[in-house]
Amino acid sequence: MKWMDALLIKKKPGTITNLKTWKFMSCEMRQQATLCLLLQLIFELTSCTYLRVTPGSTLELPCLSFQTDFSGADITWKFNGREISPDDQSPGSATVQKNGLYLSISPVSAFNEGGYECLVKDNNVEVIRTYNITVDASIGYTIKAPKGSHVHLPCHFPPSSLPVRANAVWYKEISAGMRIKLNSEDDSTDENKKLDLLYPLDQDQTIILRNIVMEDAGIYQCETTEGGKLSTVYIIVGAPTLSPNTCEGLSTAWEPCQDENSRTGEPILQESIAEFSIKLYSYFREIYPSNNMLFSPVSINGLLSHLLLGARADTRKAMERALCVPHDFHCLHFQMKKLTEKLSGSLQMASQIYYNPYMNLTQSFTNQSIQFYEAEPVKLLETSDENARMINSWVANKTKNKITHLLDSVSPDAQLILLNAVSFSGQWKIKFNPKPKKGLFAKLNGDLVTVPLLHHQKYSVAVAYDGVLKAQVARFPLTGDSSLYILLPHSNGLTDLQLVEEKMTDTAVRQMIEQMKGTPLQHMEVALPKIKLDAQPDMNVLIKKLGLSSLYEGASLCGLHSEGQLVLDSAQHKAFLALTEQGVEAGAVTSVSFSRSYPNFSALRPFIMLLWSDQVNLPLFMGRVTDP
Repeated sequence: MKWMDALLIKKKPGTITNLKTWKFMSCEMRQQATLCLLLQLIFELTSCTYLRVTPGSTLELPCLSFQTDFSGADITWKFNGREISPDDQSPGSATVQKNGLYLSISPVSAFNEGGYECLVKDNNVEVIRTYNITVDASIGYTIKAPKGSHVHLPCHFPPSSLPVRANAVWYKEISAGMRIKLNSEDDSTDENKKLDLLYPLDQDQTIILRNIVMEDAGIYQCETTEGGKLSTVYIIVGAPTLSPNTCEGLSTAWEPCQDENSRTGEPILQESIAEFSIKLYSYFREIYPSNNMLFSPVSINGLLSHLLLGARADTRKAMERALCVPHDFHCLHFQMKKLTEKLSGSLQMASQIYYNPYMNLTQSFTNQSIQFYEAEPVKLLETSDENARMINSWVANKTKNKITHLLDSVSPDAQLILLNAVSFSGQWKIKFNPKPKKGLFAKLNGDLVTVPLLHHQKYSVAVAYDGVLKAQVARFPLTGDSSLYILLPHSNGLTDLQLVEEKMTDTAVRQMIEQMKGTPLQHMEVALPKIKLDAQPDMNVLIKKLGLSSLYEGASLCGLHSEGQLVLDSAQHKAFLALTEQGVEAGAVTSVSFSRSYPNFSALRPFIMLLWSDQVNLPLFMGRVTDP
């Protein structure tokens, strides 16, 4: 298994003030409590709250407006009379939080308008609280920003309109009753272009307006192609702000880990990477709703953690949120080093930094980069071709020639390139029959394709049905203290595949892993397709979805370079997947059954896969196969 990550960063000409998008929610609240004594001696408390909210905002509804102990109570939520499943974690839907004590909606859309009811039953007591939510796009957002800033204009499609087949349309009002259409779908790669749609064909239709001037003030409207109102944004442009030396007092080294012998650091990192991994999967499945998909969460995590070593101020906070690590977790890099050492028996992970020779890296970053990531920075060469050859050579060496080409060229303006490569190779505990065999795989559209197979009449494998994930799960033990998990939906249809993926929270996946570890191995007929896949998911969109758009606009990387802001030029992530008679390279397999003479696990249809390290209890690779 081979995986590659890269970040290309260049220096920002001039200073840009980063602006966070401010969301305002206008609420009209009226509370009413009624106390009733029923003939059945049931005590009931009801209250009703009326809210008007803006599309795209985040809403959290508490079940109770007072503090009391209902730890053993039965709590259910309803939306417009229909019960909300606690397992539903799909974006834009109402999700039950903290054992029912809260209901969270993010982002709010017209789809979420209506009545919500929370019912608490505890012995002879019933508590009912209701909300009436009105989603009003006319309220919109008000954004105050200084001249020269970058402004994000938020807009979201409701979940009911997924999948997105056409981007939203943006307008600007120029006078009463008159407006102009904005070109938010400009395919130009010009870094100085004024307007940019961040996530094409995505539920999030936010655009960025760069280097605003006084003439940019006014009202902007986001609509569907049919004219449906999605959001309204009012921009107020103020005087430009003076930007002092943003690195003053921020160029010091990353804080030392004061408690290296603590037993809490490792579990904190494991929990963070597990949560981060599932978040990546949810974002990638939005980008690729039905294609083959493969990525390494530990590789992406390693790359961003390495960059975090030099991040300061708001950039550091944003990256910590993206990586799901607690703020000021000073032992992060120390624990990353220990994790890499633990995995070295089966997973080789390497980092590298290339930088412009005219750029002065801080000595503290260089020292800590070597200390924690064994990456001594290397100067870039004179020409683009020389740099591309040097970087591709490093990639080929670290992935044992599984990935030989990552970059076609390197921009002359490139200031910093960060790389992370991982390579995994695991042997099957039980070898497959070398005799050639073929089978039929049913794709999402029902088409059958012939694939070469690895097969065994009596393979030892653990199989169980997971009621939370709504999938049949098989665990294949590998050498190197690792396991390959295959999650098989009910059918080869896209709906069943998406149902499983929607239920893949980090908690549900961890519970599934623990359940499968205790499931005994059985002898059954198994067949796996020989697979060779090249994957290069869009890291630039992913980084924006992680809330790190500031990396492309001027990031505070003062711990790395104290002489001004840097901007991310591009991000790359590439993988190779192969399945052979000897074992797994790149961590993706499927199993197929050919006869009924033994119990079987038949995966002749799209499935989800996890390559899991049993040693550190973390996913090394994740993905799906829809077309082998």
